[in-house]
Amino acid sequence: MTRREQRTTVFDQLYFYGFYGEDSFEKQCDLYLETEVSNPSERAGLKAKTFNIISLIPEIDGLINKAAIGWKTDRMTRVDLAILRLAVYEAFYDESVPESVAINEAIELSKIYSGPEAASFVNGILGKLSREKETKNGKDDI
Repeated sequence: MTRREQRTTVFDQLYFYGFYGEDSFEKQCDLYLETEVSNPSERAGLKAKTFNIISLIPEIDGLINKAAIGWKTDRMTRVDLAILRLAVYEAFYDESVPESVAINEAIELSKIYSGPEAASFVNGILGKLSREKETKNGKDDI
């Protein structure tokens, strides 16, 4: 699988997570991954990434809520929320993914899976989080 295919698979799982309870999601995740991913080690890696993101949802949603002025995660579409959760995780928690790649990929996912305004919405939130991170790290002083 390409990185984009892997990212799309994790996005799918994060989207489905909103429909299943905690107890049944893992089983549903396993069934989906068995159908979509033939390589067992790749399947395990995708599942681990999905559950890493899920474990950080309260923290990730807090960041999203802080950046999304006038919007809260409970008002966002499930598609946009899944895209944002994945992008925030990749940009700010996963050191193997450059921040700019995570943001660009989130914009592309939103163009494919969400409404016409979604790309701007996703870009605005992620851009704001990125600028806040730069300010925190003192990069604005350069």
